[in-house]
Amino acid sequence: MASVLSHPAVPLALSVALGPSRMPPGLTALACAASVLPDIDSVGFAAGIPYGHPLGHRGFTHSLSFALLAAAAATALAKRLGASPAMAFAVLFVSTASHGLLDAMTTGGLGVALLSPFSDRRYFFPWRPILVSPIGILSFVSERGLAVLRSELAWIWLPAAALAAAGALLRKLSRT
Repeated sequence: MASVLSHPAVPLALSVALGPSRMPPGLTALACAASVLPDIDSVGFAAGIPYGHPLGHRGFTHSLSFALLAAAAATALAKRLGASPAMAFAVLFVSTASHGLLDAMTTGGLGVALLSPFSDRRYFFPWRPILVSPIGILSFVSERGLAVLRSELAWIWLPAAALAAAGALLRKLSRT
């Protein structure tokens, strides 16, 4: 999996690209939470749910269906967040779905059940440049943890920063 530190790169980039009038701070905060929400399945390890089970790690909560359900449920908060329901849904769907998509670009694990519950098949993308993250915070205080962070900087944060900059530039040019 990509680390919990890097999943929020997607909603943060969207926030900069779209600007605060379209993506208010409350929506940005909720989108960052949504981007890490799929890893709630990690509690399954303690409950004895096997990794490869449909409810195991990288199972249903990493699917596009889960992203759709989470975004639909959270859209009820759109008015409180200062966003339109359509914008809240789109941002929250992309933020939640990006989790499984980024994990499918990592070098380890059993794949991601992107089509769950319709299929239990686990997928990886053919191109997998992101080093799989170690589990646990202490694991990052190692050469392996630093290698993962360098990988995520190159393959998640830099593209996200480019998207953010391009969006901000387009917004600025459209005002002139």
